[in-house]
Amino acid sequence: MITSGIEDEEKWLAAGIAGLQQNAFYMHRALDSNNMKDALKYSAQMLSELRTSKLSPHKYYELYMRAFDELRKLEMFFREETKRGCSIVELYELVQHAGNILPRLYLLCTVGSVYIKSKEAPSKDILKDLVEMCRSIQHPLRGLFLRSYLSQVSRDKLPDIGSEYEGDADTVMDAVEFVLQNFTEMNKLWVRMQHQGLAREKEKREKERSELRDLVGKNLHVLSQIEGIDLDLYKDMVLPRVLEQVVNCKDDIAQGYLMDCIIQVFPDEYHLQTLETLLGACPQFQPSVDIKTVLARLMERLSNYAALSAEVLPEFFQVEAFAKLNNAIGKVIEAQEDMPIAGAVTLYSSLLTFTLQVHPDRLDYVDQILGACIQKLSGKGKLKDNKATKQIVSLLSAPLEKYKDIDTALKLSNYPRLMEYLDDATSKEMANVLVQNILKNKTCISTAEKVEALFELMKALIRDLDEDVNDELDEDDFAEEQNSVAQLIQMLHNDDPEEMLKMICAVKKHILTGGPKRLPFTIPPLIFNSLKFVRRLHSHDENAPEEEASAMPKNFFQILNQIIEALSIVPVPELALKLYLECAEAANDSDLEPVAYEFFTQAYILYEEEISDSKAQVTAIHLIIGTLQRMHIFGVENRDTLTHKATGYSAKLLKKPDQCRAVYACSHLFWVDDQDNIKDGERVLLCLKRALRIANAAQQMSNATRGSSGSVLLFIEILNKYLYFFEKEVSQINVASVQSLIELITTEMQSENATADPAADAFFASTLRHIQFQKDKGGAVGEKYEPIRHQVIIK
Repeated sequence: MITSGIEDEEKWLAAGIAGLQQNAFYMHRALDSNNMKDALKYSAQMLSELRTSKLSPHKYYELYMRAFDELRKLEMFFREETKRGCSIVELYELVQHAGNILPRLYLLCTVGSVYIKSKEAPSKDILKDLVEMCRSIQHPLRGLFLRSYLSQVSRDKLPDIGSEYEGDADTVMDAVEFVLQNFTEMNKLWVRMQHQGLAREKEKREKERSELRDLVGKNLHVLSQIEGIDLDLYKDMVLPRVLEQVVNCKDDIAQGYLMDCIIQVFPDEYHLQTLETLLGACPQFQPSVDIKTVLARLMERLSNYAALSAEVLPEFFQVEAFAKLNNAIGKVIEAQEDMPIAGAVTLYSSLLTFTLQVHPDRLDYVDQILGACIQKLSGKGKLKDNKATKQIVSLLSAPLEKYKDIDTALKLSNYPRLMEYLDDATSKEMANVLVQNILKNKTCISTAEKVEALFELMKALIRDLDEDVNDELDEDDFAEEQNSVAQLIQMLHNDDPEEMLKMICAVKKHILTGGPKRLPFTIPPLIFNSLKFVRRLHSHDENAPEEEASAMPKNFFQILNQIIEALSIVPVPELALKLYLECAEAANDSDLEPVAYEFFTQAYILYEEEISDSKAQVTAIHLIIGTLQRMHIFGVENRDTLTHKATGYSAKLLKKPDQCRAVYACSHLFWVDDQDNIKDGERVLLCLKRALRIANAAQQMSNATRGSSGSVLLFIEILNKYLYFFEKEVSQINVASVQSLIELITTEMQSENATADPAADAFFASTLRHIQFQKDKGGAVGEKYEPIRHQVIIK
């Protein structure tokens, strides 16, 4: 049936166009022969095609445009005839004898256009006559297009100020009255369309009306182009008359569209000065009108107007724009009890954008808007509506984008309260926005109070969510989030030690609730930031009394110890051990021997009790050795205890090569260049000899299990250690010991059971070249190396 209806309409349109074109042909022939009588006859018959009621607005418009083109030609003919002496007054009377009312009025409007242009009568009189006579057509579709034609032909002939058709002192009033009257009648016809036809065709009628709305809206555009309409005339006459029609039509489609037209076509300055009138109409609209969109666009225009120049801002203050908009929004939300949450939040979001543009210094206004939003949300619990949550994120993000400073958001008492209404996922999204804002603007968080407030806002990022939510989280996304938090923690700083300590305690309180998955990301940056501060504190306090200088760092180290202990729940013993060693080194730099010793003790306990993986043990023992080597604070007893433990751990590693490397690394614990009290050549030699024995044992094991002596790589590595200490002038490392090791390596490489190892060959060759290079230097170094004999092995 629908297809049949469309086909019928196409046929009716084709028939209408055919009839119109046929009569247009005869009209053109009459025009060419200057036959006025026939021209009017055929033009009236041509326009009779517009009397149809069978076409939809879309198809009727197609027919109308063809007629419109022909009427423009007819108007040109009438104009030429008046120039040749034909009386325009008589012509105006003549066309009124057309048989049907619709063709008669189209012809009357066409001749009226020429009549006004001739200036033989005042423009206002002809326009008044035409707009009154158009009342004869009350069919909505036909009437709309007729009045649209009248508006089109008259728009450049209004008696406006500065126009060639300007009349007496009240000329502008005449122009305004004509446009308003035409607008009012067109709107009535447009609204009437809604109430015709069957109830089941409501959607179809609404679609058809939507297609025709521009015909009505163009009147307001024409009105806005009248030069003589100043602010006073707009305020006293134009806006009240237009709003009266908008309110009284009681049609939701018309009210929403026409309010949008008013906002778009008239100047921003006029809107500002008539804000109360404009807003006063809103609560009178039908409940189904999308008033939030209307108000949002109004506030958007006013925001853009304020952004143009600071010079217009006093106008906003003068009319108390914020108070009026805020009051209007409150009334609209109150009047429309069933307004969705998303709609209300959209209104407050637009008001906030306006406020941040016009009153950037009024944080109380911003907080007031957030409070009003909370009031609307009260009793709703966590929001489930995606649109509403997106709007709240937008609302909460606006102050951050405007002020580019998290401090400002932290001053808003309602900011955290509004975040409470977001679900876990959206809270996390908003927390991310906060963090990224801080990182982007490099904001320094400098008080414990701010840290407390900020981390409360960020709790969705630093606390574990429900298990089912956590399972869905992508590991890469999770790592990225936590790395952002880590960057943020690194930006906490205050030069005052007491305040900095309070800040660290505040962060500690929050991040320790993060659960085992988050702690490995959040604890290290807090430790390193604290250690950075402790080192800076020590450098500043070098001239202070010893007791005062050491008291504050001790407090920091006590907190750091507690924080690292929290990692035991994860567990990540390797990370905890590394952090203990970092703290020990910082305590060393702060001249706190007991503290440094305690951190080493904790590291050793972790190594013994928690680290069982052989690879992890190797990494850990080298970290211990490296850190212990850099320590200068320990007395003889403490250092001997720690060194003895380290060498013991080295010798107990599972794999012989790992044992060997760890033991020869321990040799550095007994000879430190910049510490005269740590230069024990005997123990250096002892470590190296022990490493040789382990390397030899490794070769024997290889020979027993694989039938070959294995690589000599370990021996070459030990040789390089011998050469290092030889150059450092360790008396126990002499030419003979170096020479014997070179010969041992040479013998092993030349033996029949030797395993081919290109890397070892290259390493040994490089070592021998180094010896030769030192010889070639001459001087004391050359003399020292001269007795060493060596030869390159060629295989």
